Amino acid sequence: MLARDELAAWLRLLETQGIGLEAARRLLARAGSAQAVFDLPGDAWQTALNSAQREALSRPPEHLDALLELTWEWLNADSSHDIMLLGDADYPSALLQTADPPLLLYLHGRRELLGTPALAVVGSRSPTAQGSDNALQFAQALSMTGLTIVSGLALGIDGAAHQGALDGALEGGASTIAVLGTGLDQIYPKRHLKLGQEIIERGLLLSEYSLGTPVLPPNFPRRNRLIAGLSLGCLVVEAALKSGSLITARLASEAGREVFAIPGSIHSPLSQGCHALIRQGAKLVERLEDILEELPSRPDATNKPLSAPAHEADLSPQQGQILKLMGFDPISLDGLAQRGGWPVADLSGHLLELELTGEIARLAGQLFQRRKKA
Repeated sequence: MLARDELAAWLRLLETQGIGLEAARRLLARAGSAQAVFDLPGDAWQTALNSAQREALSRPPEHLDALLELTWEWLNADSSHDIMLLGDADYPSALLQTADPPLLLYLHGRRELLGTPALAVVGSRSPTAQGSDNALQFAQALSMTGLTIVSGLALGIDGAAHQGALDGALEGGASTIAVLGTGLDQIYPKRHLKLGQEIIERGLLLSEYSLGTPVLPPNFPRRNRLIAGLSLGCLVVEAALKSGSLITARLASEAGREVFAIPGSIHSPLSQGCHALIRQGAKLVERLEDILEELPSRPDATNKPLSAPAHEADLSPQQGQILKLMGFDPISLDGLAQRGGWPVADLSGHLLELELTGEIARLAGQLFQRRKKA
């Protein structure tokens, strides 16, 4: 663990207003350590910093003492609390190969996961039921091949991907890393407090932001570079055309990583982002092997299926016919009745039964969508 004086020097360097990662890296290259930065002769600061930066760094930030105390107490409170520095031997090599690797990372959970091959799984915060199922099932299957799943702990696809990877870990697979856009003591969104705790126990929470950092919108697009940078590739499950997921995909592509996208309905706004990625060269994904065959270090796939197929023997003939009529796009009750010539009252009863068994999902706007492929 870091000595308190060394931690104080790192916090002072990184928390000083106007000293970005690039300037901090220049200083560290000259000094060799954060503590030595503040012993450098004036001419070293002169060449590495502009006048405003030199002035800012000449005195500690006002909140430094309080932040140091908070961070020191946090580090000593739990053996699963940790800090990783850019020069550490186990700093992720994938992240080192990116243009802007963080100098310090806060960790809560299994540090060793940063040394495992990983894949980012991202997508909409308001996915369709099928999108959530796809994220969970792909993440679980990928975890079973030995890939750690990286995502951002957001609602929707991120949460489903984390949960799928945790399910895979219970069966002997890898686990999951959640990259936060806040301090690790500020889990966001609050609806994912329980999921965050499960990740702490079986996976890893990670952030480059100091403890106490609240929800600040600019931090979330910036944290996406870590999601992309930690991973061999990025799978986008569902995304609108203007989506943070597309930022992550772009960052992955710029870092030389593979980009994958699951296609969807041509009528769904949540498919448009994935379709745009595919037009730009992302690999269309329909099955697990579509991802594994493109990775530079392909894990060994298990014989486990990606998802459990629906068993037509478990369905009544009428239910099987309804599922075939539905296809896989959202459809209204009236639209389905017109398509199949069914009385609305009879059809409504069958849809309720299919909903209760998990075969279909009820969407906003009185729409229904099939969840499993027969």
